[in-house]
Amino acid sequence: MARNRYRRWRFNLLMFLVVLGPGIITANVDNDAGGIYTYSVAGAKFGYTLLWTLVPITVALIVVQEIVARMGVVTGKGLADLIREEYGFRTTFILMMFLLFADLGNTISEFAGLASGMEVFHVTRFIAVPLGALLVWLLVVKGTYRSVEKIFLAACVFYLAYPISAFLAHPNWPEAILHTFKPSFQFNVPWLYMLIGVVGTTIAPWMQFYLQSAVVEKGVKPKNYRYTWWDVVSGCIVTDLVAFFIIAACAATIFMSGHRNIKDAGDAALALRPLAGDAAAALFAFGLINASLFSASILPLATSYYVCEGLGVESGIDKRFREAPVFYWLYTSLIFLGALAIVVLPESAQVPITLFTQVINGILLPFVLIFMLRLVNREDLMGSYRNTRVFNIIAWITCVVMIALTLLLMGGSLFPNKLFS
Repeated sequence: MARNRYRRWRFNLLMFLVVLGPGIITANVDNDAGGIYTYSVAGAKFGYTLLWTLVPITVALIVVQEIVARMGVVTGKGLADLIREEYGFRTTFILMMFLLFADLGNTISEFAGLASGMEVFHVTRFIAVPLGALLVWLLVVKGTYRSVEKIFLAACVFYLAYPISAFLAHPNWPEAILHTFKPSFQFNVPWLYMLIGVVGTTIAPWMQFYLQSAVVEKGVKPKNYRYTWWDVVSGCIVTDLVAFFIIAACAATIFMSGHRNIKDAGDAALALRPLAGDAAAALFAFGLINASLFSASILPLATSYYVCEGLGVESGIDKRFREAPVFYWLYTSLIFLGALAIVVLPESAQVPITLFTQVINGILLPFVLIFMLRLVNREDLMGSYRNTRVFNIIAWITCVVMIALTLLLMGGSLFPNKLFS
């Protein structure tokens, strides 16, 4: 009896390790340079008061990521592929162009994060960015899906730098935990802008396309779906725990110091140095560099996947350059333009791009969710794997809340005296 339980446990563990990858990688890329900067600003400007948002965000992230993973396993097709087949080329093309624009901004943010992180160690962006761009390009273009996935999984481990950095910053843990489970609201444009940025960077539209494509390319079958479910759920929980520690670290130091303006995530690391020590600052910067390189590989890759799926052309890391030229040229162009922007643009122009693209992610998210929900509830497409009522409710609430927050932000920007008086 005990031996059978052990064998079953060992089999389940081995199967989980085989399937492990798409869920935890996608969720961890969520904590990219733009995300780290957004969380840093949230902690620096608003202290612990935005921590409570991570609880509903985590629930929504699990539901949204689970939906696309399930669609990938059941249909064997990427999200963009399904949208094109069900809603036509024109609709897909328009959606792809908006997402492509947002992801170019996200890619610029990754290289901006790499530059600011390396500057903490006194390495100029004119050296760090071109070398970083070449490294991530070679990784994907010369690698296979299996080898690239192993490197991405290894990169996930280095996010431990943020919990350690947070402990070195000595936050007020009782206050942080209290604010995690005690919602508080502010009705003003900066707070709403920050809230949409936090949601947009945590549940980014590109993630849904990449996760579904990665599950399809990995070849997960419906009978093994429960292992993918654990992969997705564990990834979502870990990524938002990292976000919690980033906000807590900046709240305990930068917010409490009264000097709450930081120009980028590297500036947040430097701000930690006199308040939390050299080790905390170095770990924060190291985490930023790792996240930037990690995400600079994944984001253009995700974009190349869904644009090629939407256009109906070949895509995939396991294909050679000549077999999928559009896929690889798009990947190459995004990396080149993203790196070039950081080398050419002044630093003052890079910071608005970073935060603005996170807000754009939040604005685009409802449109992607609507397509997902319509597809996942199709009986002819999903059969018995359609959404449950609970999942539909959570996903639709996420969609409605994001639309409401976006309208409030636009209204507050146009009529601040009337809306927030």
